[in-house]
Amino acid sequence: MKEKLQKIREEALAKIQASDNLEKLNEIRVAYLGKKGELTSVLKGMKNVSPEERPKVGQMVNEVRALIENAMEETKKALAAKAREEQLKREVIDVTLPAKKNNVGHRHPNTIALEEVERIFIGMGYEVIEGPEVEYDLYNFEKLNIPANHPAKDEQDTFYINDKIVLRTQTSSVQVRVMEQGKLPIRMIAPGRVFRSDEVDATHSPSFHQIEGLVIDKNITFADLKGTLAEFAKELFGEETKVKFRPHHFPFTEPSAEVDVTCFKCGGKGCRFCKGSGWIEILGCGMVHPHVLEMCGIDPNEYSGFAFGVGLERIALLKYEIDDMRLLYENDTRFLKQF
Repeated sequence: MKEKLQKIREEALAKIQASDNLEKLNEIRVAYLGKKGELTSVLKGMKNVSPEERPKVGQMVNEVRALIENAMEETKKALAAKAREEQLKREVIDVTLPAKKNNVGHRHPNTIALEEVERIFIGMGYEVIEGPEVEYDLYNFEKLNIPANHPAKDEQDTFYINDKIVLRTQTSSVQVRVMEQGKLPIRMIAPGRVFRSDEVDATHSPSFHQIEGLVIDKNITFADLKGTLAEFAKELFGEETKVKFRPHHFPFTEPSAEVDVTCFKCGGKGCRFCKGSGWIEILGCGMVHPHVLEMCGIDPNEYSGFAFGVGLERIALLKYEIDDMRLLYENDTRFLKQF
């Protein structure tokens, strides 16, 4: 028994010393110290040893076990340290490299401009109302005083789904829906996407955004419209901004006008930005046509009102001095991250 234990000790230590990785070391542990290992089989054979010899043999088995376990633990530490050293050599980290930046998105220029316009009008007591982009011809044209034979209904200018449904060409349809409800007075703006059959260029797109406003109440006059838009222009472009109204024609307002503001680059003196005129056109407006009020169930003899509409992209282009509308939709981060 003594010779067998001596042989087990020498073989185990030799194999432990020769092992070059942790996997082999584990195989040696199983082969000698496992349930079916060499030392375990010796312990199972203790029943065949005489009672006088059992204490000595048991002590020898424990000594061999302790010797093998200690050798394995030392070898395991050495192999682990060696593996760690090799890993560090393979996975070199250059601590002088700059950290990766976390690119966080932000609001689009259109969104920034829209929120500023909404803030101005909410401050004046207006509500922000939204409506459907796919609209009935009735709301998009008929009830805005644009009958079936009107040039504005030319299919070249509008995306028709069928003869009764279109992609809305203006957010005025939202104004009609609100007027129909009969809850007066009305002070609202209607921002949203609109669609027209336009060629894509620096100032046009088949899909863009409008912000239309509407006020309906008793004794509303053109002076109220002028004062409202003058205050809006000052809040948006600066306190020194002035407005100019030019006669125009819109089917749903009478009288109608287009509004210019003094160039905020040169203060009205004339520059490249305003093409030397000192003025920049920003929106169209007018007093709500009496026939439009009648079609929406409002008595034009008792109530009057004004409406206005401005392109959201136009505000963004002017405010941020962008010369091409297409830049807003090309998703070029070099452009967008400026805002």
